[in-house]
Amino acid sequence: MGATPVTDADWTNEVLESDKPVLVDFWAEWCGPCRMVGPIVDEIADENGDKIKVLKLNVDENPNTAREYGVMSIPTLLVFKGGQPEKRIVGAKAKSALMGDLADYVA
Repeated sequence: MGATPVTDADWTNEVLESDKPVLVDFWAEWCGPCRMVGPIVDEIADENGDKIKVLKLNVDENPNTAREYGVMSIPTLLVFKGGQPEKRIVGAKAKSALMGDLADYVA
């Protein structure tokens, strides 16, 4: 199943009003490192979906949200809790490193 796509239009409902933490992968089709991180993010979604909602936002199709949160380089992963961004992870990382960054949310 993996990460669920999210758009500018459903951002408020899916991210800001979520009752559990949300991991958002900001990515684009042309981004090589994004293609490396994408399958890892999908695995995290499949393995931890009961604890954290995992979404992906295509920055080319949804530039407003990316701009609003200051996403300048991709991949950028943002963790939201209670509608607020709590953690920013920039760049491609191995799954073990990402899980370390997300430990507070998936424990």
